[in-house]
Amino acid sequence: MTMKKTLLILAAGMGSRYGGLKQIDPVGPNGEVIMDYSFYDAIRAGFNKLVFVIRPDFEDEFRKKIGTKLDGRAEVVFAYQQLDACLEGFPIPEGREKPWGTGHAILVTQDVINEPFAVINADDYYGVEAYRMMAEQLEKMADPNSDEYSMVGYILRNTLSDHGTVARGVCEYSPEMFMSTVTERTSIRKEGDAAVYVDEQGDEQSLTGDEIVSMNLWGFGPDIFAHLKQQFSQFLQEQGGELKTEFFIPSVVDKLVQDGVKKVKILKTHDNWFGVTYREDKENAQACVKNLIDRGVYPENLWA
Repeated sequence: MTMKKTLLILAAGMGSRYGGLKQIDPVGPNGEVIMDYSFYDAIRAGFNKLVFVIRPDFEDEFRKKIGTKLDGRAEVVFAYQQLDACLEGFPIPEGREKPWGTGHAILVTQDVINEPFAVINADDYYGVEAYRMMAEQLEKMADPNSDEYSMVGYILRNTLSDHGTVARGVCEYSPEMFMSTVTERTSIRKEGDAAVYVDEQGDEQSLTGDEIVSMNLWGFGPDIFAHLKQQFSQFLQEQGGELKTEFFIPSVVDKLVQDGVKKVKILKTHDNWFGVTYREDKENAQACVKNLIDRGVYPENLWA
């Protein structure tokens, strides 16, 4: 029996910095969106179940753009990130408009995933190698005695935008490539081959550009949902009254590592990321796709 390999796509964000529904804005020559290349890479790496986290208000448009082209290629499941999901009676603060972040987005899929799975952002291009490495790692994680999660790690300078700041989980790790810490930095700005970020005190700090960072391509076992549920409850008690705080998955993973509950294997890739964090990024994304097609990585008509 073929092992079920599940890819969870976080697609509930509307793209406030980008100014629109960036997840389904075309970048390929035949109207392909970035997600199309992710699906193509994942399916040829052996993934056979795709779970989409979306918001109900753009479900029809999303299904029209994405759903039909995957018919017969993989099992497709939808889950919904709504503001009141998984709150267990916690009252929504007056004035809170957006859901609770990436950790919350994964938690809302707890009823549709029962196997090891990978997680990606809908608007990020991760590269062919990433899916191959993760598919192999999920097979190892299928062992019920495994105490490992995994993460594809990118070199920071390969993940920056020329058009504004980005958020990245900056990692420290052992010589054996097991994560020791991951810290979410939300205001990283490119400076040549290096970068700077703004710390919690509002001061700028330097980064070399060689750091390994998380782009939210994680590999988890289904036990992650119990950890998410426990930590989300604590998050709500401590920060749930604030209007813009988010429950970030790197923070969840970091706590599990610090508490000795889990080990996280970093799968280092030299692939270049690209995405559409800002509207100005679209032209670069289109050029990157054209280059990949010219190099033979993808056919010109992806789903022909």
